Amino acid sequence: MTERLPRPTPAPEDDGDRLPPVRFAYDRHTWKEIAHLLANLPVALLGFIYVVTVLFTGFWLTVTVIGFPLLAAGLTGARLLGRMERARARKLLGVRVDEPSPLPGRGTGFFPRLWMRLKDPVGWRTVLYDFIRLPWGILTFVITLTSLFVLWPVLPFIARGLTNADRAMVRGLLSPSDELERRIAELESDRGVVVDTANADLRRIERDLHDGAQARLVNLAMGLGLAKEKLLEDPDTAAEMVAEAHGEVKLALQELRDLARGIHPAVLTDRGLDAALSAVSSRCTVPVKVTVDLDSRPAAAIEGIAYFTVSELLQNVSKHSGARTASVEVWRSTERLLIQVEDDGRGGARLDGGTGMQGLADRLDAVDGLFVIDSPQGGPTTVTAELPWRDRAPGEGVPGNAAPAKG
Repeated sequence: MTERLPRPTPAPEDDGDRLPPVRFAYDRHTWKEIAHLLANLPVALLGFIYVVTVLFTGFWLTVTVIGFPLLAAGLTGARLLGRMERARARKLLGVRVDEPSPLPGRGTGFFPRLWMRLKDPVGWRTVLYDFIRLPWGILTFVITLTSLFVLWPVLPFIARGLTNADRAMVRGLLSPSDELERRIAELESDRGVVVDTANADLRRIERDLHDGAQARLVNLAMGLGLAKEKLLEDPDTAAEMVAEAHGEVKLALQELRDLARGIHPAVLTDRGLDAALSAVSSRCTVPVKVTVDLDSRPAAAIEGIAYFTVSELLQNVSKHSGARTASVEVWRSTERLLIQVEDDGRGGARLDGGTGMQGLADRLDAVDGLFVIDSPQGGPTTVTAELPWRDRAPGEGVPGNAAPAKG
């Protein structure tokens, strides 16, 4: 029923990913290998000088305030040298090596970013690569240059053997170490998204409290103060002011209830997704059919994300879709919680359409979820979301006087 985001699949390996056979010929591949070997010395010399001057200086200055930032900057520069070497190996040796994941640069402060760069495994492996390359660069340069004039007939064999060692070094030290390293970088980036989202929610709550209930309660206190002053000299006016204050109290309570519902609705905690989604769908401007097929409740955090995802999607249906009907389906498939929201509106929804879709996609991605939009012009629109299923701990999020709901 659902469409899933296509998983990236590794590109098929081409001939350059395997060690090429030795050929007794001066073809274009051999000349590329010779050019690579002759360039080893200047490139290795540049990398060695960079490592010694920048990183060793950073080590010596770690007793001062500039040492660690200088060391972190040096490791970032080493990443750039590694990128240049991968490009050179791709061009001249046909080695296909994936680029390591970039370090996340958002959602973190100065010191977390500094620590992230200081422990960067990609940067340190590039440092090791540049450090050991100088003697190898000298050796390959001398052997290749000598062979050009002395060992010309067997130079293709020599070039192939030396460049095979180069290929092994590039793959061993300049490629991403494993999937775990890439996943760690993704999770670090996702953590920044979560922090940004949490900060935005806190600012929204603070703004709503300041502009809504807080302002109303201040006016209420002032009104009651005036009523107290007039209580003896003008009881009728005081009674009217108290009546107005009573109305203000009701409005303030309603605003606080709405605000609390936006933080975490009580019906979700007490009765689960079925009742909570039925409640939120009743506030949609179009009729919504809700179907929740769950034999147990997921973890409170997953349940909350599912609720607010549907809530925001139904707000978009009300504001932007022009739909006549909509539907919400929630079910479990093995270890995933699946959500599908459909409407028969005008379509054209996009992640970058300014309707909050990108924010929803970021939130789901931060918890290893998926978010897919199928919305051709003219409609209909189908939004599919997937979340990892985690079982609810005993008593998690369920008040002591309430029994867990079925769904």
